[in-house]
Amino acid sequence: MSATNFTTTILVDQSPQEVFKAVTNVRGWWSEEIEGNTAQLNDEFDYHYEDIHRCKVKLIEVIPNQRIVWLVEQNYFKFTEDETEWTGTYPTFEISEKDGKTELRFTHVGLVPEYECFEICRGAWTNYIENSLFKLITTGKGEPNATGKPQTENEKKLSEKP
Repeated sequence: MSATNFTTTILVDQSPQEVFKAVTNVRGWWSEEIEGNTAQLNDEFDYHYEDIHRCKVKLIEVIPNQRIVWLVEQNYFKFTEDETEWTGTYPTFEISEKDGKTELRFTHVGLVPEYECFEICRGAWTNYIENSLFKLITTGKGEPNATGKPQTENEKKLSEKP
């Protein structure tokens, strides 16, 4: 396996505290259908998008205003041969100050190009981090997916498949 995990970075004028608060508001940028708590160490939540993607996530590291690490404990993809591809991976949010701004580096440790879902997941994470989470941080309103409202072209295509 390659060590090339998916990573993307955004730079904002808001404080590390504001970025941390937005990241932990997972319903505000990823999905309105999150069930469970999303902000404290050992919190667990369930994500689902129609019958296409479901996962159970646990927060295994939380350093306020600096770092949040999720562990994907269970995962189901309808569209991959190995339905559990994300299981055991670590979506990681690192917050730091850079040139008077706040940098948020998102790395999904374990999401590598060898995964069948890589292209679809890369597109989805890019949208949710660079678009929705960025907007939540900078304007107070993100663009999470909601019931029946796919956000990306790939989500639209997957939703149309029988």
